[in-house]
Amino acid sequence: MAPYKYRGALNIGFQLSITVGILIANVLNYFFAKIKGGWGWRLSLGGAMVPALIITVGSLVLPDTPNSMIERGRTEEARAKLKKIRGVDDVDEEFRDLVSASDASQLVEHPWRNLWQRKYRPHLTMAILIPFFQQLTGINVIMFYAPVLFNTIGFGDDASLMSAVITGVVNVAATLVSIYGVDKWGRRFLFLEGGVQMLICQAVVAASIGAKFGTNGNPGDLPKWYAIVVVLFICVYVAGFAWSWGPLGWLVPSEIFPLEIRSAAQSINVSVNMMFTFLVAQVFLTMLCHLKFGLFMFFAFFVVIMSIFVYYFLPETKGIPIEEMNQVWKSHWYWSRFMEDLDYPINGNLEMSKGGQGPKLV
Repeated sequence: MAPYKYRGALNIGFQLSITVGILIANVLNYFFAKIKGGWGWRLSLGGAMVPALIITVGSLVLPDTPNSMIERGRTEEARAKLKKIRGVDDVDEEFRDLVSASDASQLVEHPWRNLWQRKYRPHLTMAILIPFFQQLTGINVIMFYAPVLFNTIGFGDDASLMSAVITGVVNVAATLVSIYGVDKWGRRFLFLEGGVQMLICQAVVAASIGAKFGTNGNPGDLPKWYAIVVVLFICVYVAGFAWSWGPLGWLVPSEIFPLEIRSAAQSINVSVNMMFTFLVAQVFLTMLCHLKFGLFMFFAFFVVIMSIFVYYFLPETKGIPIEEMNQVWKSHWYWSRFMEDLDYPINGNLEMSKGGQGPKLV
């Protein structure tokens, strides 16, 4: 439903909600930990039913999108809804694009089978690699196990929980930066800048922990300033993720899939994300015990790989209507080899950006 000029900022609202939820959970955990009698952890777990109840009630009043109305033959309602969303009466061109995209999707009988066709190779690649790389930044294990991690490097129980709250605040603030910049600076810039920032921070944290802990994991007396430096760089790392791979890991896949395969491709995207979230979370503590400070270098290695991938293979999608997104792949220096002119004729309103980064509107 979002206008393409503001699609990035509006869609990042999803990630902002996640970061706010993480912050609230960290704050509640901090105070619940002070409750005596073993009730703290029960309240932490049971509190999850509150947002679940809100989501359930909210789903009952969630409005239909123009796309969904068109797919069900409610074209006049869709036109009226589109006018209401855009705030103008002249929506004919966009409405025709939506109808055309819907008509094309109706001809597709097997989206899962069609997803494996050659012309959808770039879409399938992104649906798998973007969520895979997002989890290999290491962010979720840091957010999941922040109290354990901070306790390991010398903070007390209370201080480690407060440090998790601090990283939660940074997470929310940096996501707001992404909302401001995603449609201003573009997706590729944020991906690459965030990658460099995370790489530097992971290297510094690895060196700092390695210098103090060594390989036996016994730091002796850890100076307060030393622990603060580690937390500071972890916060900068969280900020780098929160305005790049955090929101863009959800945004970019949601805007690159054509309507005829969108449901299947998004299912793969979310499934891969959840699968690697689970796997990385399960093996993190074991890896921390065996690799120690090398764990941060492990994630830093993948940050290098994913940044190279973005630089060469992910085109810029800023300002491109979803209905015209396939022309981005047709114009890309590498992905164009999987497309045929008959599949996606190049629109005259699109022009290749320098460096083979994809088209831009002119």
